[in-house]
Amino acid sequence: MRVPVSRAPAPLRALVALLLAWLLAACTGGPASGRSSERPVGEGVFGAPPRIADGAGLPGWASGLGFAADGSGFTLLAECVSDPARPANGFCRQRVAVLDPGAERWEQRASPLPELRGTEGVSAQLWVLGPGRALIEDGGGEKPLRDWFTADGGRSWRRVDPRPAGRTPEIPVGAVLTAECVDRAAPVEECPRERLTVISPRDGRRRELGAQPPLGAHPRPAAVAEPDGSWWVSGVQPGTERSAVAVSRDRGRSWSVSRLPSPVPAGTPAWHTSVVVGPDAVYAAELGELEGGEPVKNPLRALHRSLDGGRTWQRMWTTGPVREPRSLEGLPVPGPGGRIELAAQWSGYRSLDGGRTFRELDDGSAYVRRTGVGLLREGSRCRYEVTRDGVRWSEFLLACGEEDGL
Repeated sequence: MRVPVSRAPAPLRALVALLLAWLLAACTGGPASGRSSERPVGEGVFGAPPRIADGAGLPGWASGLGFAADGSGFTLLAECVSDPARPANGFCRQRVAVLDPGAERWEQRASPLPELRGTEGVSAQLWVLGPGRALIEDGGGEKPLRDWFTADGGRSWRRVDPRPAGRTPEIPVGAVLTAECVDRAAPVEECPRERLTVISPRDGRRRELGAQPPLGAHPRPAAVAEPDGSWWVSGVQPGTERSAVAVSRDRGRSWSVSRLPSPVPAGTPAWHTSVVVGPDAVYAAELGELEGGEPVKNPLRALHRSLDGGRTWQRMWTTGPVREPRSLEGLPVPGPGGRIELAAQWSGYRSLDGGRTFRELDDGSAYVRRTGVGLLREGSRCRYEVTRDGVRWSEFLLACGEEDGL
């Protein structure tokens, strides 16, 4: 016989309420507040890497490669013909290639980008905004910024205004987070203050984020969310000018700031800090000027680790004049059980104790960044790999050309 909940004894009512709460959390994928867990999540996000279709036969060379969470992707292609005797006679054709969801090969699609003369540099940038959606940004600096948006997998593009179109209270799913100068007339290198701006997957327009993290005048955001849904921004803690990071777990509606145990004194903040969430820890790589030793590109000051979702940090690695790694190309690659890899200027390095000690790897350097399908590593010109757990990698080729012997 079914007992009505309103007439059930108190212990039974409590049990039924507990079961209902558990079912609600299971159906919605988290707590009733809708916020992500403060700890990295498990196998569902850090599982095996996806298989990416081969694109070795695409013409030219690829740039701006990006993926949506479903494995679809976009890349820019540039194919240049040079004339050393008369550089102005050279030209570069700019194309777009698209990988549709579940497709077995990449396809060339319509491109809004103009053909460039040999004396002009290729400056376009591409942002993937979800399945079939992308924004191409061309120009900047001395050239006026031009934006083109597609919502149909690159089959058509429409020009959109690059100026911010109002504000947004949160970062939509698929959006990209950037920092733009408040004074749009100021030169990039002289911008007095920047604010976080969202590139919308709905229409490709830029909108100022309503809640700004308190991180000084020049916040540096990660373009996409981490696997646990968190968004990270680096900067300085107001009043101390010490290196700090901010995290949002409610899609940018609110931010929590924590200071990093930087090895340098106050007043010498990092250039920026790259944050990456792994299977069982969060890592923050602090980049900035190094004291002594041979100069390197992208100098790594320190590596910090958090085991509580970024509330507190421990400095695991402090770079010296000689000890390697002394630089970092892109993001660290975290794995389970204290495993982490860094791609430095000349070689790769691996730690099995959370970054306390490193040993050099045989496979050289690379560049690593976050995409919708995981961490993307680019080694040679046309060879790429993706990983989700920092251990298993899936390799694919893109725009290789005859000079690569393929």
